[in-house]
Amino acid sequence: MASLNGFDASSVEPDTGFVPIPPDRYVAVVTSTEMRPIRNGSGEFLLVELQILEGPYKGRRVWDRLTLKHQNSQTVEIARSQLSALCRAVGVLKPADSSQLHDIPLQITVAIRERSDTGEPANVVRRYAAIERTAPPPAPAPRASARNGQKAPWER
Repeated sequence: MASLNGFDASSVEPDTGFVPIPPDRYVAVVTSTEMRPIRNGSGEFLLVELQILEGPYKGRRVWDRLTLKHQNSQTVEIARSQLSALCRAVGVLKPADSSQLHDIPLQITVAIRERSDTGEPANVVRRYAAIERTAPPPAPAPRASARNGQKAPWER
């Protein structure tokens, strides 16, 4: 038996289970990265945790796994290509450490896939891109000044 120190379930929203966010583009930041071994010991992957910054899913997290060490060279090639896209999206082309990719806003494209271990839906990051910034509106053209005390035709 464990003491719950007077825990009051009526003061805490109950967990309703994990539901993936809808497929879409989101503004996010990398919040953590960590190299982890693949379960069967055949390599390592970079676990990338991202947090959504805007919209109705603000604060939600999604994860990506980039298998950077593996016996299958095609798997590594795909992961390196994804890492390149991530680096370009945050403007850090030659990171010495994965922490240099953290806390820089970028755009991610999220999809839903079926988990191979449970068959349940899960989010997957399909694309990394720099945030599309619109150019600021052009400054208004300076008004023509009156010459010799006369107004321009449109100022009359």
